[in-house]
Amino acid sequence: MNIVLLSPHFPPNFRHFSTRLREQGVNVLGIADAPWEELAPELQTALTEYYRTDMSSYENILRACGHFTHRYGKIDRVESHNEYWLETEAQLRQDFNIVGMKPDEIANVTLKSKMKDGFRTAGVATARGTVVKTLDDALTLAGEIGYPAILKPDRGVGAASTYRVDTDEDLRRVFQQKLPTDYFMEEFIRGEIHTYDGLCDSEGNVIFAASHVFHQGIMETVNENRDLFYYSQREIPADLEMAGRNAVQAFNIREKFFHIEFFRTFDEQKLMGIEVNMRPPGGLTMDMFNYANNADLFGEWANIVAGKYFGAHCTRPYFCAYIGRKEGKQYRHSHEEIMQHYAPLIVHAETISSVFSAAIGNFGYIARAQDLEELENLAHYIHEQ
Repeated sequence: MNIVLLSPHFPPNFRHFSTRLREQGVNVLGIADAPWEELAPELQTALTEYYRTDMSSYENILRACGHFTHRYGKIDRVESHNEYWLETEAQLRQDFNIVGMKPDEIANVTLKSKMKDGFRTAGVATARGTVVKTLDDALTLAGEIGYPAILKPDRGVGAASTYRVDTDEDLRRVFQQKLPTDYFMEEFIRGEIHTYDGLCDSEGNVIFAASHVFHQGIMETVNENRDLFYYSQREIPADLEMAGRNAVQAFNIREKFFHIEFFRTFDEQKLMGIEVNMRPPGGLTMDMFNYANNADLFGEWANIVAGKYFGAHCTRPYFCAYIGRKEGKQYRHSHEEIMQHYAPLIVHAETISSVFSAAIGNFGYIARAQDLEELENLAHYIHEQ
């Protein structure tokens, strides 16, 4: 079996996808722009072959896949687990007749305006909004939905270039700059972010599910330089389970990880769809899956792709939390103090790549406990300034 992985080295913990595939006897064929010597040794060992090229050109990636086909035969899968490469994956699947989502389907899971249709099909409410191309469009919509409102790229990742606007003047300031892409504008929803995350098999069945609760939005974390804390739930609420599974079906997710975001409104505790992502959740959440369940979800994905069964028994024995800290802040407690007082709870700690630091911090802790209050106390201790 031949599987092409785009940028298999990024983010660093995703190297485990390659190592687990290799353990299944799969030919793991990597394409990226990083020098070979910068790849982690275990990734080097896992890759059957590595093709280094300028990834900004689709023709270069196409040529790399042609090279692999000539050497190893038909490519069976192409994957990146990365939002950035979804369109490239889809085009390669079409050009090489590979199983999976094709270009005519990709807009439904990459454009926020199209995601609204998918949520409606799933029977999930969403915030009122539409694409706005001009300031006049935005001002007209603001008159309908009121302030505050959110402006975000229709095709965007995370909270990059996302704005909250509270007045007409705020809108004018945003549109004074040349917006690099189409923007989607919607009403501001007061609520807490709850996710429905997991993995589907080749038939679209949810074979692993998890849910995470964020104490604030990523937009606020980035734009206001806040610290991040979120945790996995031990029990997924019934309404979230239903909404999540309906969304998985509506968006036709197959043989992929998914990350679906909802608001749970403060006033009515109503779920409202935000967006769907055809990839694992960001940051170190894959590792959180594993720590929360004493499992190896990297390996379970490899099992599914290799035509085997999902073997993990995931009962969520722990709440699992991510707690990030940012450079330039005067924290009350040092890393050494944190580890001295809370070592039994902390299962992992590492420096975070600068690419992710605005959202999740420059240094991150993963902790787990059977009691959520223990993790909330830990987060307060780590974040105290």
